[in-house]
Amino acid sequence: MGLRINETVPNFHATTDQGEIDFHDFIGDSYTILFSHPADFTPICTTEFGAVAQLADEWEKRGVKVIGLSVDSVEDHVKWKNDISTFAKAPAKFPIIADTDLAVSKALDMLPADAYLPEGKTAADSETVRSVFIFGPDKKLRLSMTYPMSVGRNFAEVLRALDAVMATDGTVVRTPANWQPGQDVIVAPTMPTEEAKEKFGEVKEIFPYLRFMHDPNK
Repeated sequence: MGLRINETVPNFHATTDQGEIDFHDFIGDSYTILFSHPADFTPICTTEFGAVAQLADEWEKRGVKVIGLSVDSVEDHVKWKNDISTFAKAPAKFPIIADTDLAVSKALDMLPADAYLPEGKTAADSETVRSVFIFGPDKKLRLSMTYPMSVGRNFAEVLRALDAVMATDGTVVRTPANWQPGQDVIVAPTMPTEEAKEKFGEVKEIFPYLRFMHDPNK
């Protein structure tokens, strides 16, 4: 069974191209994004890691940590990062976990417990390692996305989802479809309209259960 929303991520120790990590220590008190890939030197993954590199200023602005994962070795990660940085025209400064024994992929239910990498492996042997996880500072899963082998991830949407998670975490704010930072938000059903008006000001009621207000996080 996979990790569910609001469950604590199992802690693990892993080797990255930037040294050994304890994952809970790595998260620390930050929001953290882990994005996984089935293999190094693959076309879609190269564009995706490049997109993450290009968003470095956005991650830093939000105080968010990002970490990649692939089933290949540290040596391959180091070589692959040269291709990523060349393609993206931006340095890939984030660490990449070398999940050569599939321990992390199995712990996060990206691969079945009996999965293994055969001699002469290809990306098809670990194709379900195509996930994005957003963890809160409390080490709990806030959001996950899983993609098929053929579809590149939209990291503008990952960033938008991250903003929505951070805007709603521990508040009565909820975000509507297609929400972007700065737009109006939804009042959580747990808060009565009059209480919302007293606390936040104007509330626009579409239905008794659908009420909009200005984003108090702005």
